[in-house]
Amino acid sequence: MSVSIAYLAVLLIWSTTPLGIVWSSESINPSLAVLLRMLIALVLGALVIKVRKINIPWHKNALTLYTYSALGIFGGMLCSYLAASYLSSGIMSLVFGLSPVISAILAKKILAEPSISSVRKLSMAISLIGLAVVCSDNFTLADNGIYGVVFILLAVFFFSLSGVLVKSVSIAIHPLATTVGSLTVATPMFLVSWLLLDGTLPVELWQEKSIWATLYLGIFGSLIGFYAYFTVLQKLSASNVTLITLITPVIALSLGATLNGEEINDKLIIGAFMVLLGLSLYHFGHLIPGFKKKGVNN
Repeated sequence: MSVSIAYLAVLLIWSTTPLGIVWSSESINPSLAVLLRMLIALVLGALVIKVRKINIPWHKNALTLYTYSALGIFGGMLCSYLAASYLSSGIMSLVFGLSPVISAILAKKILAEPSISSVRKLSMAISLIGLAVVCSDNFTLADNGIYGVVFILLAVFFFSLSGVLVKSVSIAIHPLATTVGSLTVATPMFLVSWLLLDGTLPVELWQEKSIWATLYLGIFGSLIGFYAYFTVLQKLSASNVTLITLITPVIALSLGATLNGEEINDKLIIGAFMVLLGLSLYHFGHLIPGFKKKGVNN
């Protein structure tokens, strides 16, 4: 897969995944929907690995990488599916855009990276205020919307923590091998969570839209999406990759409104603008001459 195609694939898949999660969970229990998604990705990935004769190492260092990656897959995905019962797909994507900010905070603690600059602290504050504006008018305590916010924030935390931990592992593995290895570790955890949270298989209740959404997420959202993401990470700079988090919320909000009838009100627009402004300042604030001269950039 070329870098340009991989980049476009990640952009499109990340933009459509939140809506796919919402649709797949409409008639399929969330814990089962995500389990089916991972099983589809794992089986197809294993077949591709076998056909292409790609080696999957299972030594200690590789297992560490798979475990760290599985932490983000399991924690991030399961919590995202649980959040889908309470939040719109657009808001889910918007909150996930904060993952680079959370990653920076965790990297400072775990990897002993340099202190966060003043401009980035300002950008974090702007983004968090924007998120508060979004949440203030788009869920109510009476509707248990707070659970959705907690679940999606946990999803972002696990996703970000996984990314930071992966950076601590120095190993060169084929992107598809990393994907299949990580899914191999994560899928049993999804099975256990389904057994504990639900354990039923009411196939007669499944709607066609949920089935197609689950198939899409298994093939594109997981297998191709993870493969493309690992490819992009290996070939492009961090600044180019993080641009994706600025674009996907806009597309996801538009898709949610157009295809799923999700409401876009004034507070959502204002809050989304503040979140994206904060993220833009976070990624590119160091390029502003005034900040650079004052030496507050990282």
